[in-house]
Amino acid sequence: MPKYNNPKIWFPAFLLLIVATGCSDPDKNSGAGNPGSPLTPPTVVSVVPVGSAIGVCQGAVVTATFSKAMNPATIISPATTFTLAAGATSVAGTVSLDATDMVATFTPMNLLALDTQYTATITTGAQDQFGNGLAQDFVWMFTTAITACPSPIAFGTPGCGFGILAGSTVTNTSTVAAPTNVTGDVGVWPGTAITGFPPGTLTGTLDAGDTTAMTAQGQLTTAYNAAAGAAGGAALPGDIGGETLYPGVYKATSSLGITGNLTLDAQGDSTAVWIFQIGSTLTTAAGSVKLQNGALPQNVFWQIGSSATLGTGTTMAGNLMANQSISLNTGVTLNGRALASVGAVTLISDTVNVPPCGP
Repeated sequence: MPKYNNPKIWFPAFLLLIVATGCSDPDKNSGAGNPGSPLTPPTVVSVVPVGSAIGVCQGAVVTATFSKAMNPATIISPATTFTLAAGATSVAGTVSLDATDMVATFTPMNLLALDTQYTATITTGAQDQFGNGLAQDFVWMFTTAITACPSPIAFGTPGCGFGILAGSTVTNTSTVAAPTNVTGDVGVWPGTAITGFPPGTLTGTLDAGDTTAMTAQGQLTTAYNAAAGAAGGAALPGDIGGETLYPGVYKATSSLGITGNLTLDAQGDSTAVWIFQIGSTLTTAAGSVKLQNGALPQNVFWQIGSSATLGTGTTMAGNLMANQSISLNTGVTLNGRALASVGAVTLISDTVNVPPCGP
């Protein structure tokens, strides 16, 4: 019989193979270069607000994402592990970890001061779940806005419940196979015509020329005027596709285009507000308005002097408030509201996700 058929020879060799390949401890076998390894110290892979950010709103929270799950006891309880300071003055706040134990959040007890540079620090006391601390302190800075960021604009009730509101008509030309869907109310006033529901679907009510739609139109007028009168107004180029814009008031004296993607970055403040004052038309090509770092669609306001046209396949965010009309071409996703004061709102196999009511 050959030697390799002798169990006294091959069985111990098989055990040696198991030990050599590390099957008994897959984590350690991953090596020190693997972020999940117990041999690897954690690192901070991203932060919000980003380092050297400017114009950060007063309501911002500060977050840090780690390369691996952390030990909550080394981050949440110690008052010196994750800190925020303005110069030599410490900021009072609380620290929490998300469900993955990888994202730590420092929430200031009070609003941050205006036009102030803040320093955030995570010390080597922050340890992963294997007891490894950061190799060195992680420090970054950001600066708050010079003036207070704009406040949200309230529509009130019933206005905030409308996903679609027109002055003359609402027309939906979708099919049963690809219906328009609105997660809210659809209304018109002083006109009375709403067509295409069904096959269009909605979760709210149809208000065709009734007192509910009339009240909502009055609230739209108030919100439109508030947006138009917001102070400030940083000048915009003719097309803002490819831009990243932070909270504030922005102004386009004539028409505004969005070709490609536009990013709205809240820099950690879920109450951050954007107000776009557009003198004439708003037109989008296929692309997206992307919200990040706490930005919410209910806090984005587009005050449009005439009409808005959303191109085929566009993903849009915010409250469209047009003096005249709004057209959604095929396959548009609007995370917000389409509200026209005088003219029509038209839809073609679109999705309108109505955000929660604001303040």
